[in-house]
Amino acid sequence: YGGMGLDFSYSIAVAEELGNICCGGIPMAIGVQAGMATPALTRFGSHELKKQFLVPTIAGDSVACLGISEAGAGSDVANIKTTAVRKGDEYVINGGKMWITSGTQADWMCLLANTSEGPPHQNKSLICLPMNLPGVHVARKIDKLGMRSSDTAQIFFEDVRVPCKNLIGEEGKGFTYQMLQFQEERLWGVATALTRLETIIQETIDYTRQREVFGQPVLHNQTVHFRLAELATEVELLRSLLHRAVALYVEGNDVTKFASMAKLKAGRLTREVTDSCLQFWGGMGFTSEVLVSRFYRDFRLMSIGGGTDETMLSIICKYMEILPRK
Repeated sequence: YGGMGLDFSYSIAVAEELGNICCGGIPMAIGVQAGMATPALTRFGSHELKKQFLVPTIAGDSVACLGISEAGAGSDVANIKTTAVRKGDEYVINGGKMWITSGTQADWMCLLANTSEGPPHQNKSLICLPMNLPGVHVARKIDKLGMRSSDTAQIFFEDVRVPCKNLIGEEGKGFTYQMLQFQEERLWGVATALTRLETIIQETIDYTRQREVFGQPVLHNQTVHFRLAELATEVELLRSLLHRAVALYVEGNDVTKFASMAKLKAGRLTREVTDSCLQFWGGMGFTSEVLVSRFYRDFRLMSIGGGTDETMLSIICKYMEILPRK
């Protein structure tokens, strides 16, 4: 279908390199296209669906978005309310989606919707939804704290009719397909963070080496150079966890626990690194003129998007068999 047929480790290599872009919104948009909106279609979609949606997306002729989160259901995927009711050979879709990356420009959406009244983990399906259909309303581009170059949309569906053949895989398997996809999404997010964290630390070293306070470079203060050494060590530990998880995943293992651990650590470490480094920039760090302040804003999403820190902790506890049963 136009791809190179490489394994997932190559996606991670690309993600790490994209970290050289000094703007979080661009790697995120590419990640949605390559590793979030398309994996389920690639794995489970029909040949006809792949020809219609996957081929132009791989070629870069179409922009894809992922329609999972809703205003009342972010990390709680099982609680989504959007419905796709089968009528004849069509689904009639009603509801809405929130926080949709690339939503104002997307040509199609990989939509998760309730297709039956069954249990919440067995009543959802993934559907390829063209965004130019009647009843699709892109309500607004959301004004965000960070990732400001990324168009994040709120979208409503009003009696949108989609052919039943646009169903990805089996009806009722959407939640399962989405959970599989989340592991790749989370590992991608961790990978894009690594290079940017290194960049922030190095820029802070360069700045504190030339900035003098009380007659000496800021870097010469032990509290500063020791802290930067600690942060660099933490980044390397995160890289090792990521690469271990990816190696196991490529071998066919379930890496849900390790991917969740890496995502949790990345969310916390990006906040720790950007906050610590911004402090060493002093007043300059509080301006919009320096990279550290941009990353301080952009990286805050890491602990929210793709599953919150708290969701990651719950998943880890589940795999450790210490999560209380309901």
